[in-house]
Amino acid sequence: MRTTKKYFGSLSFYKKVLFIALPVMAQQLIQNMVSLIDNFMVSGLGDIKMSGVNITGQILFIFMVFMNTVCMSGGIFMTQFSGAGDKEGMKQSFCFKLIFGFLATCIYSVVCFIFPRAFLRLMVIGNTQAPQILDVACVYMRLMGFIGFPMMISAAISSSLREIGKVKVPLVISVIATLINTFLNFVLIYGNLGAPRLEVRGAAYATIIARAVEMVLFLLYMAIKKPEFKASAKDFLHIDFALITKILKKGSMILFSEMLWVLSETVTTALYNGRGGADVVSGMAASFAIANLFFVSFGGITTSTGVIIGQTLGQGRLDEAREQKRYLLSAAVVFGIFMGAVGFCTLALVPIVFKNLSAASQHITNMMVALMATLMPLWVYVNTQFAVSRAGGDTALGMWVDGIVNLCFVLPGMFIMAFFTDFGPVAMYGIIKSSDIVKITIAHIRLKQEKWVNNLAQKRG
Repeated sequence: MRTTKKYFGSLSFYKKVLFIALPVMAQQLIQNMVSLIDNFMVSGLGDIKMSGVNITGQILFIFMVFMNTVCMSGGIFMTQFSGAGDKEGMKQSFCFKLIFGFLATCIYSVVCFIFPRAFLRLMVIGNTQAPQILDVACVYMRLMGFIGFPMMISAAISSSLREIGKVKVPLVISVIATLINTFLNFVLIYGNLGAPRLEVRGAAYATIIARAVEMVLFLLYMAIKKPEFKASAKDFLHIDFALITKILKKGSMILFSEMLWVLSETVTTALYNGRGGADVVSGMAASFAIANLFFVSFGGITTSTGVIIGQTLGQGRLDEAREQKRYLLSAAVVFGIFMGAVGFCTLALVPIVFKNLSAASQHITNMMVALMATLMPLWVYVNTQFAVSRAGGDTALGMWVDGIVNLCFVLPGMFIMAFFTDFGPVAMYGIIKSSDIVKITIAHIRLKQEKWVNNLAQKRG
């Protein structure tokens, strides 16, 4: 009984965790359901067109990770300033997100509008149907360049609202935007309700309109409710460069970590895409569309852990934060097993959602979903470790973990398998992801050193 009390918190503690986590997970679940519906509708156009849309998704994925890194960096300080009641610090954290989010958007736009084929070609090296896939992908990618700015604004506002505990507002706005996206997909992809049949371009137009509406709703909320972090033009003219530098220093470590992870994911994707034709690309992409339904757990973990531990640290209650870390890591074990079981249940969706894909594509999808469900306990635990360290400003943990694992295990391992074995894409993915055990071990050692136990709000100035 004492052991249980040592490692698990009270029911009221976990209720607080779920109060923050569930709306975030619900928001992401709705978004991912719409993504799944998108994939379902596009899959009806065949393996090649679905493959074209999905290799474009890799470029969008890189932009989203970059943007999330910016928001995460500012969010470490936003949460602690919120706990300390420092409104000026909150505004400066929000300014950081907008300034560096704008720079990320500019890079994304250049890639989409000027160099789409050069980047997309890297994703289908060795694929037997690469030219046909690239023709579709370039059309889609040039249109998706228009969502960069709306996504940046929405990400900065929604992440900031979650970091101060207002988790329901992003959920409501997300529901509205996703419903619009789904309806327009139905109308524009296949030409329903008298609209022209636009196929892949229709999917892009639906996303552009939905993202624009989402941005407008967030801006209206900011104008009406004026949350504590709302910055004016005056705040941008009086930037606290010492604080921005401090955030950037912490953020640079997150960026290094996340970009290494993105590099490894992009390289692995490109290498297993070369293990066949459009059936491999569409099958692997379909598996991630399904897996995203249980990957929502990661967003809930990151937000709830960041808010709870970040605010506790910001209030100077360091011993309490140490206890919360134990409670959250113990719960992560249980939650990871539960989400793995949910993952296996989603296998029932494959023959329904992706019935229009080839039998080979569906087989790859089934195998990949089962594999990712099996790995969920590991992934939930390591994400909780990362969230704890970043809540206290120890962004170096991610840099060390991703640096060692990706540079020493993932990338060399993928190239060895690609050039010296005939393993299929699912086997390659499974073998390389076993390296996550190394990540957990390194993170465990780093957390025991307690470099994450910091009151960043007290240190401002």
